[in-house]
Amino acid sequence: MRIVVNRICRALAVLTCCGVVLTGCGKEAAKAPAGSGQIIAHVGDQVVTTSELENEFRRANIPGDKQKDPAIIKAAVSELVTRKYLLQQALAAKLDQEPSVLLDLIRAREQVLESAYLQRQATAKAPSNSDVEKYISSSPAKFAERKLFAVDQIAFPASANVQSIITANKDAKTLEEVDQQLTSAGIVHGRQSGVLNGAELQPDFYKSLEARTSDQVFFVRSGPNGVFFKVTGEQASPLKGEAAANVARQLMRAEALKAEASLASYSANAEAKYEGEYADLMKK
Repeated sequence: MRIVVNRICRALAVLTCCGVVLTGCGKEAAKAPAGSGQIIAHVGDQVVTTSELENEFRRANIPGDKQKDPAIIKAAVSELVTRKYLLQQALAAKLDQEPSVLLDLIRAREQVLESAYLQRQATAKAPSNSDVEKYISSSPAKFAERKLFAVDQIAFPASANVQSIITANKDAKTLEEVDQQLTSAGIVHGRQSGVLNGAELQPDFYKSLEARTSDQVFFVRSGPNGVFFKVTGEQASPLKGEAAANVARQLMRAEALKAEASLASYSANAEAKYEGEYADLMKK
């Protein structure tokens, strides 16, 4: 119980980046080293190369100075060796010939290439310094007027009956009331303080926090959890100089990726020719 509560408490605003590991189809493809580089280890007919290790560091965003750390290297190589071993076992069991697995492999390949293409398109349209400056000046809440909101929060697993929990607490004026309601309903929950970065909030939600009343209790979803919270204070924390420019570039890149994905979706649907009952369905 205590472990569950501690895990819930640590989650207020969770941002997850999901990656896809792609393995080759068929034994011949599996035997070939994935990329160039010195061979680190042999696992049956599989090999682990330095280029694969470097790719693990890239995907995990390991800084260059940490890539020489023996503990980090050992953990990454161990994970690669385990992956190669399981790949070998799966191929021996001919799992790569099962229709559902083949479809998953095709899907994984498409997702990796889709992501790579969108990343390249967005990178090709990297903003200039003047573009970054304009973005910063047009988003004061994220930069010059950025605020940090101190909050008191209660988090709980957002199960299927989450709407009933929200309804039961819609008139709550304090977190003590929320705490009592969740306790009486037998719902595991945890309470702790935290901080919300105003620069990371959606504009409408930011305005709601700005216009809050002293007894207002907010509800948000955070990953698999629901969170009730009250703002207990705020402080100005302007973001300026190179730090602001770096954040601006990250935000602009994310917006560029979203725009590229939207354009791709429009173009794909314009080019697609649907068949049979799907023709009518997709027109609607």
